[in-house]
Amino acid sequence: MARAVSPRRRMIFTVLAWSIAFVIFFPVLWTVLTSFKTEGEAIHLPPKFIFFDWTLENYAVVQERSNYLKFAMNSVFLALGSTFFALVIAIPAAWAMAFAPGKYTKDILMWMLSTKMMPPVGALIPLYLIFRDLGLLDTRGGIIAVLMLLNLPIIIWMLYTYFKEIPGEILEASRMDGASVGKELLYVLAPMAVPGIASTVLLNIILAWNEAFWTLSLTTKDAAPLTQFIASYSSPEGLFWAKLSAASTMAIAPILVLGWFAQKQLVRGLTFGAVK
Repeated sequence: MARAVSPRRRMIFTVLAWSIAFVIFFPVLWTVLTSFKTEGEAIHLPPKFIFFDWTLENYAVVQERSNYLKFAMNSVFLALGSTFFALVIAIPAAWAMAFAPGKYTKDILMWMLSTKMMPPVGALIPLYLIFRDLGLLDTRGGIIAVLMLLNLPIIIWMLYTYFKEIPGEILEASRMDGASVGKELLYVLAPMAVPGIASTVLLNIILAWNEAFWTLSLTTKDAAPLTQFIASYSSPEGLFWAKLSAASTMAIAPILVLGWFAQKQLVRGLTFGAVK
């Protein structure tokens, strides 16, 4: 029987949750507000929160100075491309580990996860030299490969967790009906794991969209995404906070909108199998 929660405790938890959410969201809110300030008001002390002269000048300057649409299209292409190819590899891998586990499955999963523990700068020089020799520097294909490999361990882990919640008897029944491995994955497993796959896709798109280290290190112009777009507003003369905030707001706006509309699916997928 579920334990009753008193109105007072519910109110305390609600206030606490909203307070934590506000603290987490405040840097984003401050960036958006700063983008509507002049450069002088952006560095004014004490800072002005709402009562300042609102202006769209920073957005106009950013639009004139940079080709925002090109950077945005590169980000879309890189995020969707790396997600697609990662799923092509991760779904069969997670299926094999979940429904045909071997002796060292757990060790392999831990090894894959351990690759995320190494600082990226440790692999920068060899990877940069490989990209240079193969002609992959500043190419969409090269960056897609890096982003795919970068997030592949997380994707396999998440899909493995979701697949483990699906009864193996259902897959066995499909095999008895004559389904091949491909049809089993496409017509039986995938539809049952739609919430998990959807949340995995959303998370990977967010991670790929926000990846800055590798995109700044391996791109310059042609394949540069929005992270390079933001970095272009850091100059030797100093930081122009208002214009930098406007560029950052334009860069995060698409992914914020995506996350807002997909939040129910994301939460559903992340809690898939948590309650039985």
